[in-house]
Amino acid sequence: MQVFRARPFWAAIAIALWLPSATLAASPSNDKKAEREALKNALVQVMQRTALKSSRVGVHMQSLDDGTVVFSHNADELLNPASNVKLVTSSAALVALGPEYRYETEFLVEPELPTDGKVKTLYVRGKGDPTITTERLYGITSELLHAGLREVQDIIVDDSWFDPERTPPGYDQEDSDRAYMAPTGAVSLNWNAVAVYVRSGPGGKAVVDMEPPSDFFLVENTVTSGPGRARRVSVKSDAFGERQKIVVKGQVPDERGAVSVWKKIDSPPLYFGNTLKQLLVSRGVKVKGKVKQGLTPSRARMVHVSQSDTFDIVLKRLNKLSSNFVAETLLKTMGAELRGAPGSFAKGIDVVEEFLERDVGLPRGTYVMKNGSGLNDANRFSTAQMDRLLRHMYERFPLAPEYLSSLGIAGKDGTLKYRFDGTDAVGRLRAKTGTLEGVSALSGYVQSAGGEKFSFSIMVNDYAGRAGPVVAGMDALGAAVAATGSTLGPGTAVASLADGPKAVAGATADVANRIKTYLELGKQRDQRNIGFLRTAWRSERDPAVRAVLAESLYQSNPHDYLGTRTLLDSYSAGDDVYGRLRQVAHTLEVGVPGVSSMVELAAGGNTEAMARVMELCRASALSGDLDAQVEMASGMGEVARTAPQELVTTLRTSSAAERDAATTLLARGLVRSGDMEHPFWKSLRKLGTAGTDPQVVSFAKGLDTTLTTKSAEARAMKAQPVEVVAPASNTPGAPTTAETRPGG
Repeated sequence: MQVFRARPFWAAIAIALWLPSATLAASPSNDKKAEREALKNALVQVMQRTALKSSRVGVHMQSLDDGTVVFSHNADELLNPASNVKLVTSSAALVALGPEYRYETEFLVEPELPTDGKVKTLYVRGKGDPTITTERLYGITSELLHAGLREVQDIIVDDSWFDPERTPPGYDQEDSDRAYMAPTGAVSLNWNAVAVYVRSGPGGKAVVDMEPPSDFFLVENTVTSGPGRARRVSVKSDAFGERQKIVVKGQVPDERGAVSVWKKIDSPPLYFGNTLKQLLVSRGVKVKGKVKQGLTPSRARMVHVSQSDTFDIVLKRLNKLSSNFVAETLLKTMGAELRGAPGSFAKGIDVVEEFLERDVGLPRGTYVMKNGSGLNDANRFSTAQMDRLLRHMYERFPLAPEYLSSLGIAGKDGTLKYRFDGTDAVGRLRAKTGTLEGVSALSGYVQSAGGEKFSFSIMVNDYAGRAGPVVAGMDALGAAVAATGSTLGPGTAVASLADGPKAVAGATADVANRIKTYLELGKQRDQRNIGFLRTAWRSERDPAVRAVLAESLYQSNPHDYLGTRTLLDSYSAGDDVYGRLRQVAHTLEVGVPGVSSMVELAAGGNTEAMARVMELCRASALSGDLDAQVEMASGMGEVARTAPQELVTTLRTSSAAERDAATTLLARGLVRSGDMEHPFWKSLRKLGTAGTDPQVVSFAKGLDTTLTTKSAEARAMKAQPVEVVAPASNTPGAPTTAETRPGG
């Protein structure tokens, strides 16, 4: 038996007195110094071993406990922060307006509401409330009904609290009807976007419903439905006089529920007013006249005032969900409240810049801020500046709880819900994400496993390829900080990089069986499977299986942005994914997994999916796999039907090899689906004659010539498919401009 002898008490005291006091005092700081050194080494390794190495990266991390700069890399370089600009907008708005601020929307009549409830005009005067939804508006109609309103001639919507400029600088760089491009308005509804629902109907004709419905919408529906059809739906939204024109094309299957797409509207006051009219009528209030824009006379009397939630609740929607609409509305709100109505973007920016200089210590001119949302290429901040702002808000106690609670929580909610899984950052890291083409950012706060709190800002610009590897590198930086003080330490974040997806040769029976299982789960289109699929995707190491899991996640909820993002980041045209999935497709006698979903996204106008389809066209052409070529040809025909303009734009910016393969397969797809009767020809020739961009016009004309030639060749070979080979250069007659995609 081993015997332990205790050191005599006085001997221990003597030894303690003999040791230099400085040595004893330095022990804790030495431990902290060692921790910091380990963290710095881990962060350097992450920078060197990930996609961050080949990108423009700015990083700044600082201890909130003692003020020490823990890590800094290009921290003073001005970079595009994308949606991290919302951190600036929200902090300035919280200081300017206060967490208890509420928006008000007023409902008035002139001169007063008579006993019979009949009024000539109902006025709606807004102050910029960005949170009114159809549900809230229904409640408002109840209040008006119970106030005695029974009959209205006209509804006049007064949005003069804001100036008439609907979109800020940066929005003009993108011609899109997507919901994130929604305009601002002093009177707004549903974030100035509308839901379009498409479902199968009788006689092969699909049904299109608007939510909310009103006379504001003019719907043009050419969607067909039938058994066994794939979902290929394209929705376009454009101003049409005083109405909004919604054009819906494509096809939907009988066996699936409704497809929903959100699109922006162009006239917030008329959208609000027409919806109010519809809801009043549904409650039994007669509305005889029209909805108009105008001013509220001074003699009008209040009938009802609708108040928003307090501002701290509004901030959660802004930062957790990254709402561009709320961010830009806040700029005008600050402008109107602090600089006088009408609120404008310029007045709002002036308020923000005054706050940054006076409170944060960032002089005007040391950064560039043109809008409040961070959309497109309009803003420049450094990570050191962003980190300084974060520290300022953290130390501003009366506002810090509301500010921190507005940020997404790693692994829990917001845009960080599916990030940092399996790391110490889950629940410990709160941050704002930022994503644009070629831009990714992450800034916020993190508490380490050892209890120390840090602020950090990471911005990545001009990266090549996909966002996925860049995001993984950024997450590894955050995870390393969170792991500081844990048993394993920050090195765990570096070790996890070695455990990423790896290519597995061939398509074994085991892989095929696993893929078959996940494909079946995806076909169920059941959102209850998402938790299981997400866990499986996180832990899966085989990139081909991981791509199938990503597709099943997308199919389980096609409207979830994070599911779409996962599919786009997981699916590639390389041999490790598409090449192996082609083998699995032959084994299981199915279409190549992932292709149908990618085509579906492209057919809906998703430009990133469109670019991925171009890559798949070239990969199928080079493979010599005739089945894969037929599948891609069919997909190209469907994309051309519902998203012709986006397809032409993507072809124009694709590489020469991708363009040649894609046009060859597109020609075959056009022939298979009716050749000259295909609507793509009409769209292409319209671009070639009525386009406003001379380069696009020239390209469209050249593409018309190329496709005409290739279609003739495809018709001649229609009886027997032949192998398509993509040459290194364009074929005669094809457009010769070889441009890279923006941000590539």
